[in-house]
Amino acid sequence: MTQTLLIKNVTIIVENEKEITGSLWIEEGKIADISKEGFSDRTANRVIDGKGKNWSVIPGFIDVHIHGAAGHDTMDATQEALEGIATVLPEEGTTSFLATTMTQSEAAISKALANAADYIDHQVDGYRAEIIGIHLEGPFISKDKAGAQPLEHIIAPDLEQFNAWNETARQLIRLVTIAPEEPGALQLIEHLSKSDIVASIGHTNASFAEVAQAVEKGATHVTHLYNQMRGLHHREPGALGAALLHKELSVEIIVDFVHAHQEAVRLAYEAKGPEKMMLITDAMRAKCLAPGEYDLAGQQVTVEDNEARLADGTIAGSVLTLKQAVANLKETVHPSVYDLIQLTSANAAKELNVFDRKGSISTGKDADLVILDEDWDVAVTICKGTIAYEQEGR
Repeated sequence: MTQTLLIKNVTIIVENEKEITGSLWIEEGKIADISKEGFSDRTANRVIDGKGKNWSVIPGFIDVHIHGAAGHDTMDATQEALEGIATVLPEEGTTSFLATTMTQSEAAISKALANAADYIDHQVDGYRAEIIGIHLEGPFISKDKAGAQPLEHIIAPDLEQFNAWNETARQLIRLVTIAPEEPGALQLIEHLSKSDIVASIGHTNASFAEVAQAVEKGATHVTHLYNQMRGLHHREPGALGAALLHKELSVEIIVDFVHAHQEAVRLAYEAKGPEKMMLITDAMRAKCLAPGEYDLAGQQVTVEDNEARLADGTIAGSVLTLKQAVANLKETVHPSVYDLIQLTSANAAKELNVFDRKGSISTGKDADLVILDEDWDVAVTICKGTIAYEQEGR
């Protein structure tokens, strides 16, 4: 039987910055029809009625940088771990994400990549977020800006090693964080660019000039702006200055006000604009769980007051949800709903070359949708036409 879903009496933010007050008809996981008049001649398997609720429908969130949640981590290298992450993410509005690795041994990274490829090849639509690829964060980074990435496993950028890993991952690596000042980095960045893989500048002590070289070779992205990169100085603008000034670079940012001050977030937004910025969580396994002690690649992490830190105080990822990042950004820069769509979905979809099926509301695209209430909280999340999350008491 054809599975159908009708969403009616809502404001729909469709592609090309248009608002329609009306209905969405979803069939077999796709957006089949959009109408101002509604679909009184059809009967759906399920109906969501927003009458009197001032609801808006926008594309589902895409998180290009997330390690874990609900006690699970990509580096656990199990199907259960990825299933656990994918199942909980719709609660925050996320319908797609990149499974993100971290700096570990060659064998551990290989195992995680093979596991992620197996999961992606066999994932089932509905009730969970879709893994649309892999983000390789490390080990091609700077030891000077390692953060919570274990120093002993950091290696110089190596094209042969990357190709071996991408073969293990069945060509599903979509984004690679790399320090451009390290030996071999520019060669790898050029290869990534020619292979339609996003080369991201991060965990880097690069100078302004070294980042400029990376941009010339095809780098287009910056990993968690501000964090673990050479900062801005008036005589050496550094990696941060380059990230803010180079129009070719999109920046991802963790808006939890732990990783970056509220005014630093505003500065980035003013410098880059919503079209060159995307919200991420960089979340680790403690997200969705109580404060306490957790593991990150064999390191003990203490989570309290919405912060995750190693014993020496180093920030070790976040416990941020994307819906909280949206709330924080709303409080800081007051974006329009159109800007919000760019920041949470459209920019990522375009960068990862999946905008033909995700990142906007248009007929024929995947029915990955978030229904926001009037406060921009997540009321309902729909993954490929299936209701994956409903707010209690909605």
